[in-house]
Amino acid sequence: MTDGEIKKDQAAFGIAGLDDILAGGLERDRLYLLEGNPGTGKTTAAMRFLMTGVALGETTLYITLSETEEELRATARSHGWSLDGIELFELVPPESLLDEQQQQSLLYSSDLELGETSRMILEAVERLQPQRVVIDSLSEIRLLAQGSLRYRRQVLALKHYFAKRGVTVLLLDDLTTDANDKTVHSVTHGVIQLQELAPEYGAERRRVRVMKYRGRRFRGGYHDFTIKTGGLEVYPRIVASEHRTRFEREPMSSGVAGLDDLLGGGIQRGSSALILGPAGTGKSLFAVSFVMSAIARGEKAAMFIFDEELGLLFARMLEIGIDLQACVDEGSLLVEQVDAAELSPGEFAARVRDCVSKRDIRTVVIDSLNGYQAAMPQEQFLVLHIHELLQYLNRQGASTYLTVAQHGLVGDMKAPVDVTYLADTVVLLRYFEAAGMVRRAISVIKKRAGGHEKTIREFDIGTGGLAVGEPLYGFQGVLRGVPNFVAQDGEGLMGDRSA
Repeated sequence: MTDGEIKKDQAAFGIAGLDDILAGGLERDRLYLLEGNPGTGKTTAAMRFLMTGVALGETTLYITLSETEEELRATARSHGWSLDGIELFELVPPESLLDEQQQQSLLYSSDLELGETSRMILEAVERLQPQRVVIDSLSEIRLLAQGSLRYRRQVLALKHYFAKRGVTVLLLDDLTTDANDKTVHSVTHGVIQLQELAPEYGAERRRVRVMKYRGRRFRGGYHDFTIKTGGLEVYPRIVASEHRTRFEREPMSSGVAGLDDLLGGGIQRGSSALILGPAGTGKSLFAVSFVMSAIARGEKAAMFIFDEELGLLFARMLEIGIDLQACVDEGSLLVEQVDAAELSPGEFAARVRDCVSKRDIRTVVIDSLNGYQAAMPQEQFLVLHIHELLQYLNRQGASTYLTVAQHGLVGDMKAPVDVTYLADTVVLLRYFEAAGMVRRAISVIKKRAGGHEKTIREFDIGTGGLAVGEPLYGFQGVLRGVPNFVAQDGEGLMGDRSA
């Protein structure tokens, strides 16, 4: 189902990502549970559910036991919504039950309150004959029932009543009374759970999970979502196997002669390349070289920058003759600054996916995976996230360039996340000392598609940009940082371009 498309044979939420997870929406004339702790977005989702019904010409009813009508309208206004067309029924206990002198002494007041509440709900439904109903919230009914058996019977009675009248019902539960009570789970046709996580640093993270949906295949697992002005934005977990396209696999030049020689002609379209090295070796510049080459071919590219401030990046590239701002202005380059503390992995993956599917971008740079990892410090499955994202991009014919900063400068170095086995090509950058100077070396240690040089080349960054020299045949131990000369002094070294 495409964004904005609503299937009338199903009761869609009107939230594109959530409807995608639900395979189109909710099956009509059934009872569903939407549960989550306070603040997870249940009311916002329920409002959108009813607003979608109004857009389809349906009669809708919002029964509130916990919030006032004015509070609901204020919530709607905060999203720029109008609740016109939605019948709001504020269910409050009779005034006599609030008067201490009128309280029953022989009968429990809860017996009267539960019966009165049920009667008022049924009367509202009989009067309006709605197609969609929201009841907010079950916690109030659970408290009035004062027992699991009586509570279950009450929910079953509501289920049978609504089933006979062809109503799609969404029950909200804020889990404030008994989070372990799964009574309604077995009664309802489907269960959707909203969760809010609080990391040790950064903004809260929200995720949604369909726990149950009878007779329907749905997208399982957890999916990130955010609450923004305008409602919920849900980011379905990417399943790469669902996205396959046909494209011609061909080598993509970097625009740097020595680098293309080292890569055996370039990076293949529809593959991923990992640029690995310590801080300052030029990983971003190598990625930008592939971006500029793609733009020169008339293609579009995108860069997602985690670590560096964009103004500094643009100024740094301009000093060596690369005008990124001009590319952005002409629409051939999209550059986004990613705030690792504010963005969930699912939202980031959705941004990248939109670049490829909606903007026809075929070159994607993620700089760096260190920042990507920082965006999900409590996630245990970073590699799986990256794997699905890379597989999706590869199957869309997009070439992806990832950078990873290793710890240390010379000698043995370790990367905070090992994704070398996921990338199709791995480019290794290194510092080494020779002739009293700190120099840089590059080698390709892996390439799945096609051949590549097994040599190590020196490269230099100057005012003219990136230059890759001839193979360093006269050295041994370059990758360790302190090479041994096995030929004449200085053989194969590039000149000092800064002089």
